Order: sequence, then C-alpha cells, then structure tokens
Amino acid sequence: MSTVRAGNRSASAIDWAARRADFPILNRQVHGKPLIYLDSANTGQKPRAVIEAVDAFYRRHNANVSRAVHTLGSEATHAYEDARKRIARFINARSDDLVLTSGTTFSLNLVAYSYALPRLKPGDGIVLTRMEHHANIVPWQLIAERTGAVIKVAELTPAGELDLDDLYAKLSGEVKLLALTHVSNVLGTVNPVAAICREARRRGIVSVVDGSQALPHQAVDVAAIGCDFYAFTGHKMLGPTGTGGLWARAEHLAAMPPFLGGGEMIKEVRFEGTVFNDAPHKFEAGTPNIAGVIGLGAAVDYLGALGMAAIQTREQALLAYATTRLAAIPGLRIFGNARDKAAVISFAVDGAHAHDLATLLDLEGIAVRSGQHCAHPLLAWLGVSATCRASFAFFNTEAEIDALGDGIEKLRKLLA
Repeated sequence: MSTVRAGNRSASAIDWAARRADFPILNRQVHGKPLIYLDSANTGQKPRAVIEAVDAFYRRHNANVSRAVHTLGSEATHAYEDARKRIARFINARSDDLVLTSGTTFSLNLVAYSYALPRLKPGDGIVLTRMEHHANIVPWQLIAERTGAVIKVAELTPAGELDLDDLYAKLSGEVKLLALTHVSNVLGTVNPVAAICREARRRGIVSVVDGSQALPHQAVDVAAIGCDFYAFTGHKMLGPTGTGGLWARAEHLAAMPPFLGGGEMIKEVRFEGTVFNDAPHKFEAGTPNIAGVIGLGAAVDYLGALGMAAIQTREQALLAYATTRLAAIPGLRIFGNARDKAAVISFAVDGAHAHDLATLLDLEGIAVRSGQHCAHPLLAWLGVSATCRASFAFFNTEAEIDALGDGIEKLRKLLA
C-alpha cells in the first residue's frame, strides 16, 4: 500500500505520479483506451487508503454503533466517532458541532426544515445566487412555499463572478437567510465567502454555505469563514458515496428540533413524550453509513497528508494548462473566467451537442460530464442548453489534457 507523507511540502516536492498510483481505477481501460478521468467535480475517485479502510471495517469490525457493549460494537463506535473528530479537524471545527449526513443535499434540507421552517414567516427574504446547484435552490423553494417567504436572486458579472454590489443590495429589509455556494460546480468560481458571511452577520442574516466543490480543492476553515452553517459532500473529496456533513454554530444546533425521528437520536422515549439526545446525535436518526464515514475519515487523512495548499497549487497549474490548450481550439467557448477559480472548465463547441461530444470523448477513454449540471437557472443565464465540463484533480496530467484537446479537435474534423 502506498503511503502519503507529503504533509506541508510544496507541490513541486511531491511525486504526483506516485500519488496517481494510489488510485486503482486509473489503471483500467475504457473502450480499449487508458482511462482519462476528468469528472472529479461529479465524484472523486478513491485512493487505495479509503478502499482499504472500508474493506477492513467490513472484514474485521462490522457492527452497529452506540448499541452494543460487545467488542465489535465498541470497535465500530470508536472508529466512527474517531472519524468524526478527524473530519471536524479537517475543517477546523469541534466534533460536537459536526452532524454526519449522507451529503450536502441532506445537510441543506436539514437546515431548511429544522432551522428555517420554524422561524420564517410571510414576507421574510431568502437570498440565493444565480450560480447555485439545485440542492441549494429547491429546498428553499419548498420552505418559501410553506412559510410565505420570498426568494431573491443575486446576479453574476459577465466573467461569471458573483456581483457583490447586487448581492449586498439584496441583503436588506426582511432578508433572514443567505444561501450560497463556496465554489460553483459549473463555472469554477470561488466566492469570497468569508467577506460575504461577515457582511451577512453584520446585518443579522444567517448564512448557509454549500461547500461541496470547495473541500476537494482548497483548505476550508469554517471558523475563519464565519458562516452559520457549512454543508459538504464526502464523495467529491475522495470519500465514499453517501457521506458528508453539516457544520453549524453550537447555538443553532441546540435550538433546532430534530429533522428525523428514530433510534439513537433520543435519550428517553415514552408514549407521553420523548427526550432528545444532544447535538449532533439528535440529528442522526437510525443506523448511519458507518463504513462510509470511516472511509471519509481515511480520505481526509489522505488529503491532509498531501496538504491542501499543495493540492491547490497542483490543480491551479493543471487549470492554467487546460485553459490555454482548450482556448486555442477554434469554435470552443469556455464559460466562466473568474479571477479566483477552481480546477473546473465548462465549455461548448460550435455545431456539437454536449452529449454527443461527451460520448465521442468516451470512445477515446476520456470521461467528462455533459448536461446542465444540476444548475438549470445558471445554464439559462449562460444561454445554452448544456455544456461539457472537464474537472481536474491533482492526479491528472498535462498529457491527459492534451488528449482531451486532441479528442475535441478530432470531433471538429468530423463535423467539418
């Protein structure tokens, strides 16, 4: 098993080819061609350390958590809660303030139904941004329908950056809640969430940050960001699917009622009434994804050992290389040119539907995402029905980016 020992070394000191070897799936072929995986914004591939952590749990420790005093039960509970502590440290949080969930979608719904629903009233405002993923739009629409709250949308600049003047102008009046993404899954735009949350807090507005696309690419410190809630997804940050979390300020968690009822989220149950457990456990009804959380603990260990600064530097170099390579292709349009951008490029090619392009690239062994990326309002604003999206991870190479460019040029010749 390969072991990561990079720590805080610079990106140039890390053997990225050796790190690539940590990912077994990258050894396979697709349609007889070596796999080139450029879809990390959709889901991250898993290093061997994560796969082995999940495998070891099922082989040696499989039992339910917090329900048994036998050895396996104690081992499972210790491993699960230890993973919570490591995940919390990864975002500079206390473990008691971290609710383990199935991912960002569940986390945002938890905030919507447990925090917002009991508090919002007719006429209250909810501010979203044009670049939000559906997971950070639909829950708020449902809450607005039930409470009479009104949704406002902060717009973007032509470069795909958040128009801060427009945003701050809309953080006024009866606005009670702001929900925004840290990093756009389509444009790659990195929003200045610390400054935005500070402004929201100054105005008495609760802030909810969708961190799904941030945690794989950069260091995240929820204390420094200063938000009220921060949601994230494990499978995008090298962890197993069905994992993630919600960090929240302790005072919010203490005041929020449970979202779901069941086992483990209680202290005492009688037919006359129930005494609920303390946070975070009162929000974790039923048997959790124990193996998945243990795998996510291994994933943050892996990322932490590499060092998020090194990962960010490496991925920024790949982004710069890919932007130059793709921009040189006639008829190719890149969407989103923010000054601060993660390693994501959404693009369209004249005369080619995004799905057709992605299908032809797949025949070359190249995996990219095509479609509307769960961001219909943003795609409508861009004036396109679909885009292709290439998203990079530190294990990608410049040669793979050249292969992507070559594949697109091959398609253009077929269309000529």
